[in-house]
Formats: sequence, structure tokens, C-alpha cells
Amino acid sequence: MRKKDDNTINVHWKGAAEMVLAMCCHYYDFSGKIKVLDDVERKKFDQMIQGMAASSLRCIAFAHKQVQEEENEGEKVNKILKDNNLTLLGLVGVKDPCRPDVKKAVEACQYAGVNIKMITGDNVFTARALATKCGILEPNQDINSGAVVEGEEFRNYTPEERLEKVDKICVMARSSPFDKLLMVQCLKQKGHVVAVTGDGTNDAPALKEADIGLSMGIQGTEVAKESSDIVILDNNFGSVVTVLKWGRCVYNNIQKFIRFQLTVNVAALVINFVAAVSAGQVPLTAVQFLWVNLIMDTLGALALATEKPSKELMEKPPVGRTKPLITNIMWRNLLAQAFYQVAVLLTL
Repeated sequence: MRKKDDNTINVHWKGAAEMVLAMCCHYYDFSGKIKVLDDVERKKFDQMIQGMAASSLRCIAFAHKQVQEEENEGEKVNKILKDNNLTLLGLVGVKDPCRPDVKKAVEACQYAGVNIKMITGDNVFTARALATKCGILEPNQDINSGAVVEGEEFRNYTPEERLEKVDKICVMARSSPFDKLLMVQCLKQKGHVVAVTGDGTNDAPALKEADIGLSMGIQGTEVAKESSDIVILDNNFGSVVTVLKWGRCVYNNIQKFIRFQLTVNVAALVINFVAAVSAGQVPLTAVQFLWVNLIMDTLGALALATEKPSKELMEKPPVGRTKPLITNIMWRNLLAQAFYQVAVLLTL
């Protein structure tokens, strides 16, 4: 903001609170007088900023400096940045509350075995307070526990240290788009299936690198939507739970479909083989086999494949990247059921 006088122009500066405070050497007291900002007062303002951040408030500092009107716009800005001689006007804490359904969605994901990490550009104290309210962090977890790091700190780790500590990290504050991409790459190197949510252009690299990219449909940019796999139309984090539930449902239905088809086909092939060896002719011709598959197998398998998700699916652990589609338990049940059917049919 600018306000012209006869010979001077006031330039008001707004930005990150810590950065603006570091550029100030004077401040206004309660009576409106300008005083020197010494180390004692600076420490008080720092404590105010940290207190606001710890209360999940986004702190904004306002400062100004008088410059000559004859100077052009570029010279004014350069002079402000170089002199660091601003006068602090005040601090403002902006409340940005979490949506009421976010905590329930986070708890549902954690109950399903999904580890949630928050990557933000906010102050480390603000990020920790928001993560605690959302349920991502426990109330007794402090910054020194390794669950909360800053982007610069994570960036300066060696590759071995990053792989060692990435699982413990729950919140990354003061992060850049490269830090988010780096975390996705580290998690994928450890064999995790990674899903990323984002809405900005800076989130596009991480959305594209992740196994599943989820962008926001209302506030998301076109670049983020094109880089993602799924677009959440209502901008609601609770939709991630729906995606997770339906994903597990589809996977579970595919396993049921395979188990049913293999059991029926194995039993039919064994019966045909035994009959051909013992009697010299097959009981079912090729056309009859196709008819059985078309009518009985297809309709029965479709009934299993279209089953809707249930709450029990969220109680199961996540499926690993290298886990086979047909598990050992499925093979055991498949062979046991096929043997039972063959025994009954041969007896009849």
C-alpha cells in the first residue's frame, strides 16, 4: 500500500512475519510513538510470533518505510530490501481452521493402515499445531522427536539418512516443491505405494511421480489436474477415504472373481481328463464347455465382481507393491474346493 504526502511516499510491506521482523529496527508502541527495536523487544515479538504459530495462527507482520517520491518504483523496493530500516506497524494472526471432517478422514485412513504425512510451507510451529488438530501428530510429539522436520533439513540429509528417517517423518514444514518430490521418491525407494494430494502448479512434479496423484477439482490448477490420476471434485479430504475403500473393494472383487473361475475350471478340466482316460470319451464337448462358461461361470463371477465395499475392508492391512494377486491362502482354498467338487462329481 502507498500513501502520498507532499515530499515523501510511504511503502507498506507485508510478508512472512519472521522475515519482516528481521528487516525492522524501529516499532510503534501502544501510544503511537516510534521506538528503537532492541534485542529485548525483538525477542518479545519473536515469542509473539511463535505463540501465534503454536495456536495454529498464520502470523503476518506489517511494516513501512518512507522513501523519496522522486525515486522510481524499482529503486524504492531495492532501497527497502538493502537498508533493513523498516518500522514495524504490528502483527496479525489469521485463523485458518481445519474442516470438521478432516480429522475423521485422517483417523479412517490411519485405521486402514495408511500413514499420512503433511508437507506444507508454513512455519514449523504452525504446521505442528495444525497436524495435531488433524490427528496426524500425537499431542505429546515434539519437534525434536524426528516426526517434524523442515524442508531444508530434509534436503540436506544424505540419501542414506533420508531413507532411514523418512518413515518417522509426519510433518515437513517450510518445504519447497523439490522437498515434496524428494519425499515421494524416498518412499517409493523403500517399496511403499505413495499417494499425493495437491492443488497447485508446484505440486505437479510430486503428483506425477506418485503412484496415485489426487488433485483438487475446485481450487486445483489445470497443471495439477493433468499431472494427477484422480480429480477430487468436492475438494474434500474425506473423498480420499472413499477412493481407498473402493480401491480395496475392486482388488477384493478381482480376487473373488479369479478364485471362483479357477475353482470351477480346474474341477471341470479334471473331470474331463479323468473321464477321457477311464472311459475313452469326454463327457463335455468344446461347445458344452463354452456354454457352461458363458452361462454359469460368467454370471456367478459378475455377481462377485460387482459387490459394493464394506466396512470390513478398512480393517485389512494395505496390500504391498510386491504381494502376489493370488495369495497362498487363495491357492489352498482353491485346490481344496476343486478337489471336493471333483470327488463329489466322480462319486455321482
